[in-house]
Amino acid sequence: MDYIIAFLIGGAICAVVQILLDKTKMLPGRVMVLLVCTGSVLGALHIYKPFLKFAGAGASVPLLGFGNVLWEGMKKAIDAEGFLGLFKGGFTACAVGVSAALIFSYLVSWIFDSKMRK
Repeated sequence: MDYIIAFLIGGAICAVVQILLDKTKMLPGRVMVLLVCTGSVLGALHIYKPFLKFAGAGASVPLLGFGNVLWEGMKKAIDAEGFLGLFKGGFTACAVGVSAALIFSYLVSWIFDSKMRK
């Protein structure tokens, strides 16, 4: 049942994003920033953790989850180090995921011959 709930919640998030892209003049970059900021705000309001517990990977994988990870990292660093934690907490929390994305995309670029679209 957990897989079905994750699929439905993740699919609903993706459907909302697709509707935003199709029905508004918002560019993809703005929608992505909106998702990250929404995840951070929901984390700050203590709404995201119960949602994450219910939806599992359906809530943690999309960009909403990335925003929540940034918020959690900043909150933890601010509690431990004060004001300076505001600047380094988000980087510390997301460093592994961002590094993995960069490394694997670089490795894939070696394996596949990509061409620019015209």
